[in-house]
Amino acid sequence: MSDDVLTYTEGRAGRIRLNRPKAIHALNTAMCAAILDALDAWERDPAVEIVLIDHAEGRGFCAGGDIRMLAESGAKDGIEARAFFHTEYQMNHRLFTYPKPTVAFMDGITMGGGVGISLPCRYRVATEHTRFAMPETGIGLFPDVGGGWYLSRLPGRVGQYLALTGARIDGADCLALGLATHYLPLDRLAAAKARAMLHPEKIDGILDTFGRHEVPEPHLLTHREAIDRLFASDRLEDILAGLEADGGDWARTQLEILATKSPQTMKVSLRLLKDGATMPDFAAEMAQEYAVGYRVVTRHDFIEGVRAVIIDKDNAPRWNPATPEGVTDALIDEIFAPLPEGEAWTPHD
Repeated sequence: MSDDVLTYTEGRAGRIRLNRPKAIHALNTAMCAAILDALDAWERDPAVEIVLIDHAEGRGFCAGGDIRMLAESGAKDGIEARAFFHTEYQMNHRLFTYPKPTVAFMDGITMGGGVGISLPCRYRVATEHTRFAMPETGIGLFPDVGGGWYLSRLPGRVGQYLALTGARIDGADCLALGLATHYLPLDRLAAAKARAMLHPEKIDGILDTFGRHEVPEPHLLTHREAIDRLFASDRLEDILAGLEADGGDWARTQLEILATKSPQTMKVSLRLLKDGATMPDFAAEMAQEYAVGYRVVTRHDFIEGVRAVIIDKDNAPRWNPATPEGVTDALIDEIFAPLPEGEAWTPHD
């Protein structure tokens, strides 16, 4: 059992509490394995009727995965990184298909791996402190943990915008987009959790009751027209040309943001969302994301992105290829090729 995640029962609920406050509860392989073990045990336990997922202490729900480990592994043989992805994606899929109600409390930073834990849940509770993002293109990665499934199903081209720019959105935005099912102020969370542990069969009414108040205006929706128009293409070059031609302040800001991202993984992200919209089920999505991650984690851009943003913090990554034009369709096809049967991702038994 990992001390980095607490799993126990309380009342009629299974509790999963992320417990790595110094890392803003970023996930490691042992945490994902412990969550899988708990979900397996609770599915067979009739005394557990609902699963609540939150963080134990400190700020933020979950800032992502163990990026340093992934980069260090990717710079060698990638074996440890791939083992993490395999276990994490099994956890994501297990939550997505879990037969008992699951509730994620997305209080504070909810990014990367935190998105992968929260979005598969039947109930997803945002607060005034929620900061949701998939910022992976800034470190030469892509919005994984099911990002190709979730983001491709957002209204208009919002998913493509979030995937490329890594934009942070708040709890009101999450509710408006359907990323969250409920919005509760932080000071009501404890009471809602306590009630849910006692009366899990009333979870819909509990969350509705505690969420009855005025939700702030979602900021993102004020840019919906521009997002849908300027991010309409699945070709990165078209998006960049459209932003440049627009000439407005908002478009100029997005162009400056995209100039800092990996051209390779921006193209990977667009392809991921295009494919994700037509995936037959979530398992197929995770199998494809694992194949992509299997290759991307050992490529230059991920190792360089982590160096620039996480380790040296100079925020001056040297991408290779350095331009969108240098990222060929053949390279993207190579990254997306299915893995051999013995190496492919499979769901948790």
